[in-house]
Amino acid sequence: MLKMHFKKGCLAALLALTTHIASADVVMVVHPSNADAIDDKVVKRIFLGKEKKFPGGASATPVNQSADSSVRSQFDESILERSSAQVSAYWSKLVFTGKGVPPTEVANDAAVIAAVAADPTAIGYVDSASVTGDVKAISLN
Repeated sequence: MLKMHFKKGCLAALLALTTHIASADVVMVVHPSNADAIDDKVVKRIFLGKEKKFPGGASATPVNQSADSSVRSQFDESILERSSAQVSAYWSKLVFTGKGVPPTEVANDAAVIAAVAADPTAIGYVDSASVTGDVKAISLN
């Protein structure tokens, strides 16, 4: 009996650790010259095509990760408050009706960092472990 409880305890601890490792800590990144303070509502509006500018008035160009990215899934759920399937359906409808163009998609964290570093108007998201000095990580207010 004790042996069975020990095995269950070990299994529960392993599952908790695996879940923690699998979830990325997503951070927003902008060009180092960007001085705008930004909150999650503005980020949501930018990535849903409802806002084209940062709060200070400068143009905002969102950079998305590929649809199969775990970082994208976490971003969609935590910031956009929708599943990736819902975000895809949202953009499909806007594109079909001619009312919007989805953000540019790149393959991974490194591609987001390269795109944001090269464009002062860009905003993207990456796993916090991927942030380099080429971009500025911002916390959402």
